[in-house]
Amino acid sequence: MTTTPTRSALDPGLAALLDRVAERQRADFGHAVSDVKADGSLITACDRWSDSTLVQGLAELYPGEGVLSEEGDKRVPLTEAYWVVDPLDGTTNFAAGIPYWAISLARFEAGRPVLAVLDVPPLRQRIVAVRGAGAWRNGKVLSPPSLQSHPAGCASLCSRSIGVLQKLPHQRFPGKIRLLGVASLNLVSVAMGQTVAALEATPKIWDLAAAWLVLTELHCPLRWLQRSPDQLVPGSDQATADYPVLAADREQTLARFMPWGEALLELGNQELVVPPG
Repeated sequence: MTTTPTRSALDPGLAALLDRVAERQRADFGHAVSDVKADGSLITACDRWSDSTLVQGLAELYPGEGVLSEEGDKRVPLTEAYWVVDPLDGTTNFAAGIPYWAISLARFEAGRPVLAVLDVPPLRQRIVAVRGAGAWRNGKVLSPPSLQSHPAGCASLCSRSIGVLQKLPHQRFPGKIRLLGVASLNLVSVAMGQTVAALEATPKIWDLAAAWLVLTELHCPLRWLQRSPDQLVPGSDQATADYPVLAADREQTLARFMPWGEALLELGNQELVVPPG
């Protein structure tokens, strides 16, 4: 059985699998035709190919370990170790010709991610995190954002969380708003020091699995606003399970942004405001 790596170098087979999928996505970029799924989100042929290729490749590399993927089986595998895969996070960007998307995968043991990989094909960047060992970008060690200064003070919102601004009209939002359009990269932007906080309204487990470990390894506090993905129940269907979350670069920042996290919960069953376009 292949063991979890303790440094940035991935198992050669896994690295080659990711290279293959990333190269295909770069080749298809600018030529994708999208369809609308039942939930209103977009999907392309490249999404489907990437998903099937990753699922098949992981099954060959790690026999006996199940796979939960956005475009495939969305139930938590019954195996002791398993993988959570988003083959192309940011399909809207990809289909619209916006060069910012990611391949996200994470290996879980005992209900928690122990290995995370976020590959960003258009930037040729690969972020790797190993539980208890740290995180790297293209092989270089990443430092916790709490050790850095962030004069820009940018904060990331997803399109579905933008409605919180209307809930607190008399309070100034404590950051320069950015909407990146990629849930996993919205969250991991905090760990990378690109933003000081990120708010995601409806992330699924495949959106956040890899980013979760990167954030944890770089000591970024997370506040699960409704339910926690910790200890996922084997066999449970994750197709409609959302995990609203606020991530920050340090505890003081988390406290400063919490009113907007609480406002997200107050939206409840109200229709969340999605900006046009």
